[in-house]
Amino acid sequence: MVRSQSDREGSAKGIRLAFFLNTGFTILEIVGGFLTNSTAILADAAHDLGDSFGLGQAWYFERLAGRGRRGAYTYGYRRFSLLGALTSAVFLLISSLFILSRAVPRIIHPEHSNAPGMVVLAFIGVAVNGLAMKKLAKDSSLSSRTIALHFLEDILGWVAVLLVASILLVKDIHFLDPVLAVLVTLYVLSRLMTNLRSMLPIFLQAVPKGIDVASISSDIEKIAHVRGVHHIHVWSLDGKRNVFSVHIMTDRNLAPEEYQRLKEEVRQVVERHGIYHSTVEIEFPEEVCRNAGDATCK
Repeated sequence: MVRSQSDREGSAKGIRLAFFLNTGFTILEIVGGFLTNSTAILADAAHDLGDSFGLGQAWYFERLAGRGRRGAYTYGYRRFSLLGALTSAVFLLISSLFILSRAVPRIIHPEHSNAPGMVVLAFIGVAVNGLAMKKLAKDSSLSSRTIALHFLEDILGWVAVLLVASILLVKDIHFLDPVLAVLVTLYVLSRLMTNLRSMLPIFLQAVPKGIDVASISSDIEKIAHVRGVHHIHVWSLDGKRNVFSVHIMTDRNLAPEEYQRLKEEVRQVVERHGIYHSTVEIEFPEEVCRNAGDATCK
């Protein structure tokens, strides 16, 4: 279903609100983490900092979604989301390594953390993330609902901070704070590695997961007057929209109406395989492929 401009604007507003809530609270977390001497809160702040970058790019690209292609960007602005995701990953990696450099030594040599301050920040964290999740959960867009799930993860993280802080209120087991920081950071790094593994094939223009090139080729070859196919390429624009190109050889010269029917049937085939954009070149029996000598296009 095609989303209207008003739907896009509504999604952008919801993501914008979540961005400012998350960014403002991340700043509070960083300050509060140092004031309470809590590496667990700093670890969560690093996580939220990555979420802020993700929210910022989601807000920006949600606004650009309706523009289409312009100037040099003939595919539009969708692929810029990969650049944003890579930037977020780099910031998360640097901040996570910083947290580990502070937390690991404190497991061996524990330091006192301000448990009452941690409790206050934990309650604020649950409230802020809960409000952002509630706002986004009302929106029907996939991006808003996906970001809402990230806020649910943040709420669970703050519940863990609250539990540790509550224990510290009654018993002086201060190594629990850096242990929680390490666990949170390792979780963030595991998610980061998963995201990087999923981004790499997109950057390298590999065939998207779930797309069977041999099956597409076979389906096209079953169409009337198709003698063969070659130069099949499938890649992803942004991890969601797949792009396809192919050269089709015909068994004879086609009449205009047969040519149109062939293109329509190819369009139906690629749509069944989840292709967003397709380019088809028809080669007649006496025609020599223009890319015959280009080994990189085979």
